[in-house]
Amino acid sequence: MSLDSVRLSQPAKDRLSRLKRTTGITQWNVLCRWALALSLKDPSTPLVKDIVTDSNVEMSWKTFAGQYQDIYLALLKQRCVADGEEPTDENVAKVLTVHLHRGIGYLGGQRELATVEGMVAAVTA
Repeated sequence: MSLDSVRLSQPAKDRLSRLKRTTGITQWNVLCRWALALSLKDPSTPLVKDIVTDSNVEMSWKTFAGQYQDIYLALLKQRCVADGEEPTDENVAKVLTVHLHRGIGYLGGQRELATVEGMVAAVTA
């Protein structure tokens, strides 16, 4: 597992597809960034540890993180340390996957997060 590419599970892809329609945000990476921010804001450890990334949605780390690659990487490493994990490449990639999927679950599971305004309010509150 590495940060070279970011893949989604089929259920995550399905949720994001619905969110693309309701929010008008058409880019996978933008929705994924919101999902990651939302999950990292939650101090609890995600319950799901093993995620099957079986969908056809895959993007490079550069596409996912864009011009803020260093910031996202620092946030992921900090989360590893906060959770008592060594910030190795493998652990950072695992943290990305579980937090990304938990955040997608949050976005798809709460009606108020189905709008851009709701997403902004959730990550800034």
